[in-house]
Amino acid sequence: MSNAAQDLFEKLKTLPPQRLVEVADFVDFLKARDERLRVEASTRLGAAMARLDAMDLPPMSPDEVQSEIHAARAERRGGDADRP
Repeated sequence: MSNAAQDLFEKLKTLPPQRLVEVADFVDFLKARDERLRVEASTRLGAAMARLDAMDLPPMSPDEVQSEIHAARAERRGGDADRP
């Protein structure tokens, strides 16, 4: 068990039963929220993939992919296209 988990476990042992119920509810909330966010991200990714597929473009070569990456990085850096 990690130190953080062990510390949390020690703190939980000192809580009264009603507070433990609240902690359990909060943990369930966090898990549900994370799952919802994963599902939403997956749905967005699927929709984007479907839109790309509908464009029926030929696959990019590795050189084209690298060129796109380089251009995006240059744009993020303020247009310095000569930097790797």
